[in-house]
Amino acid sequence: MLVFLDFEASSLGKHGYPIEVGWVFEDGDSEAHLIRPAPGWDDWDSEAEAIHHISRSMLAAEGTAHEVVAQRMVAVLAGHDLLASAPSWDGKWLSGLLRAAGLPRHTLRLRDTEEAQGDTARAILAPLLEPPALDQAVEDVLTLVEVRRKGPPRHRALADAEDEHARWCMVRDAAEARAEDLRAARSAAQ
Repeated sequence: MLVFLDFEASSLGKHGYPIEVGWVFEDGDSEAHLIRPAPGWDDWDSEAEAIHHISRSMLAAEGTAHEVVAQRMVAVLAGHDLLASAPSWDGKWLSGLLRAAGLPRHTLRLRDTEEAQGDTARAILAPLLEPPALDQAVEDVLTLVEVRRKGPPRHRALADAEDEHARWCMVRDAAEARAEDLRAARSAAQ
């Protein structure tokens, strides 16, 4: 099953670390965790805090131990297709979290949400179109959804994961609508 995942971090610096993770399964089930920093995780950027509004004191008071979050992620997410809108950044945070918990950094892997969007549109439209018309139809669907995209990221892990899930649903629905139009045009031509 597809899972849309997002992290928030202490900073974008070399020693930044994950402070929040959220994910949404394609069926809508979701989960989020504030992450209490591991020992040695001390890089903090006040500008990043001003964006995500997660403070160090909030992590200390409300955060779950980093190893508990990592183990939960492995238990719930292993075997699923994990997607992120910024897989290089989110992959860095995921890898750091897993390593800090003593887990192999490749226990979970991410791929780009845009790739999954294209795959979904292509799977829906492929029975009805041949390349290059299929390629153009997929591109048209992705462009339509991007134009309809609502607002910038909210910079909270679950909210941003929900936005990615919603965008994927929009691609799926737009591709299904395009497929229905193609079927209707074929029926009318017969």
